[in-house]
Amino acid sequence: MKEFARLNRLPPYVFTQVNKIKMDARHAGEDIIDLGMGNPDLPTPKHIVDKLVEACGKGHNHRYSASMGITKLRMAIADWYGRRFSVDIDPDTEAIVTIGAKEGISHLVLVTIRPGDVVFSPNPTYPIHPYSAIIAGGDVRGIPLSPDRDFFEDLIAATKQTWPRPKILIISFPHNPTTEVIDFAFFEKVVDYAKEHDILVIHDFAYADLVFDGYKPPSFLQVPGAKDIGVEFFSLSKSYSMPGWRVGFCVGNAEIVGALRRIKSYLDYGIFQPIQIASIIALNGPQECVKNIVDTYKTRRDALIDGLTRVGWPVKRPKGTMFVWAKIPEQYLKMGSVEFSKMLIREAKVAVSPGLGFGEYGDDYVRFALIENKMRINQAIRGIRKML
Repeated sequence: MKEFARLNRLPPYVFTQVNKIKMDARHAGEDIIDLGMGNPDLPTPKHIVDKLVEACGKGHNHRYSASMGITKLRMAIADWYGRRFSVDIDPDTEAIVTIGAKEGISHLVLVTIRPGDVVFSPNPTYPIHPYSAIIAGGDVRGIPLSPDRDFFEDLIAATKQTWPRPKILIISFPHNPTTEVIDFAFFEKVVDYAKEHDILVIHDFAYADLVFDGYKPPSFLQVPGAKDIGVEFFSLSKSYSMPGWRVGFCVGNAEIVGALRRIKSYLDYGIFQPIQIASIIALNGPQECVKNIVDTYKTRRDALIDGLTRVGWPVKRPKGTMFVWAKIPEQYLKMGSVEFSKMLIREAKVAVSPGLGFGEYGDDYVRFALIENKMRINQAIRGIRKML
């Protein structure tokens, strides 16, 4: 076998073990309720789909597009930021369309670090945040993110203990998988820290709209000076239930956006133009659909949290994301998240994501994704009750 150096730096994919047990059970005819992968199940709103169909009927839209995104979509992105967060974005120099946030983040890290550069990210966290750096040849240092620790104390301690000095800090709030949310003062401290230590900041804002109970998440770019040191990514996957469409964007510091634009000009010809046209309608059109999507996730969140509490597994009620981050019940804690997740499939007929897959500090937890309807969630609760 040939050696593939970059692949050799990646650890075994933890989720694969659990997915295999899930698929084996389904092939055996068992009804497994899948609350594992965060794959939105709600259909894309009709007015967005209708625009896609209309744009697909025009032959001139079938040609290669622009890797940075068509002008009208970048203008819609700038307008959306102005309406939502009162942040001014230059659509020509401070915005670029990406093939989902995941592609954009991974290619931005690829173009901004050299082999051996250090990247900080929370631990646990969404896998592409640390692994984008590993794929690019960098080194990752995880900053513990948990309710019983001070993130900034750990961040400062890690900065003092790390050589070479960290190049990038990748963060994401509301946070996947922990569902942690922050306030404006948190981002002020991030900007001060980044300027003091000459660090670039990448903020993944994928769950900007998926928030509950009156919480309003700030944009990183609302902080004065944030554009000097960082960028923010957003994805249409969750807010508009467009996961398979693969549309996201990066906004902020013109030099960083320019670097991403340059490398993407070598790598792709952009997203299929009718998808970009439909995305303009998503951002500029009626936003009632976003509220309906959020309300659906809130209903599912409440059904899951209330059900787990009833069966003796009390869990924190998250204010954001489409997930529930549940600490493993005390009597099963020593099993670790992978073995506990396997047991949930075998005995409760419920699939979840083991916390270890998001980093070693997540091994006491499992993540539920709110991707089944309320009836199926209640069925999952009945299975968990029997297991417990």
